[in-house]
Amino acid sequence: MAAQTGSFDIDALRSFLAVAEHSGFTGAANATGTTQSTVSMRVRRLEQAVGTPLFRREGRGARLTVDGERLQAHARELVRVNDAAWQDLTGTQVTGTVRLGIPDDYSFYLPETLRAFAERHPAVSLEVRCDLSVGLVAQVRRGDLDLAIVTRQRNSPGGTLLRREPLVWAAAHGSFPEHTDPVPLTVFPREACVFREHATRALTETGRRWRVIHTSKSVSGQRAFVGSGLAVTPLTASMLPADLRMATAADGLPDLPPVDIALHRAPGRPPEPARRLAEILRTRLQRAEP
Repeated sequence: MAAQTGSFDIDALRSFLAVAEHSGFTGAANATGTTQSTVSMRVRRLEQAVGTPLFRREGRGARLTVDGERLQAHARELVRVNDAAWQDLTGTQVTGTVRLGIPDDYSFYLPETLRAFAERHPAVSLEVRCDLSVGLVAQVRRGDLDLAIVTRQRNSPGGTLLRREPLVWAAAHGSFPEHTDPVPLTVFPREACVFREHATRALTETGRRWRVIHTSKSVSGQRAFVGSGLAVTPLTASMLPADLRMATAADGLPDLPPVDIALHRAPGRPPEPARRLAEILRTRLQRAEP
């Protein structure tokens, strides 16, 4: 006699994956556009069905148990196959190519979002290019890119606002270049970055002298230079790595204004893959933790 097997509720698996991705039920509810109680109910029913806890509740967050980690890979595949089958049979599968541009300093926003997009639309080819914001906006306007996530600047306004990020000063632990007169800076080229514009203006307006001792088009190059203890640099708060510290007014540096992160679209009616990617980028980045 064949052993009896159960079956999974796809909506419950979606909620389970969302909780795992966002490390909590509130973030999962925001990401899936449903209520926290609905997410909790679906996960609870899933746990009852498989007979084991899938999450350890930790304050307002949640972490996968060992059994939850075992289920995660299966859940992703089950949801992917379900969606592919549905799209194939109903004729709703999206095909084509979408070209996305993003500065490398914002690339940490992408991995989970692009993976989710690929799982929903496996027949879409995705191309990602990294460049400075000014260059990316120009490529979008020419139609060389379908979408671009950029920092708004005076010479590249517009786009759909995704989020507003606080701008902070980054310095190395154990060194205090901000106490030097003039303040040593590492920044992007003059024409390419609003971070530099905000930093130098704030220093000038508060009477602090400054000088640029290092220029780089790469945020990793700037971080490495800051890590040497020779300079400070402006970064968004979410870009500040653990190996650097935030320098503040107590260290003699002025407060910095926030910056806007925007999504630009190519002129004309967007192809369906670009429209779908734009929607998931807008939803996830607007709700991401700062």
